[in-house]
Amino acid sequence: MSDSQKYVKIIEWSEDDNCFVGSCPGLFYGGCYGDDEQSVFAELCQIVQETIELFQKDGKPLPTTISGFDWANTITTATTNF
Repeated sequence: MSDSQKYVKIIEWSEDDNCFVGSCPGLFYGGCYGDDEQSVFAELCQIVQETIELFQKDGKPLPTTISGFDWANTITTATTNF
């Protein structure tokens, strides 16, 4: 598994911006956006890889990943407890 595959990548529709927004919590703030969900995901994956390469080039440790956490069950549990 590559380092970039260890980071959670989120693509969501933004009503405010009227487009898809991609982000990678834990690795960087901000992200990318566009009209096509798959294109935004591809661009986000590229940004994640480039960000990791910059960390490595600068000799900085990568931020802790949040992958491997059971998000689906955590979200389901949180929403059913309201």
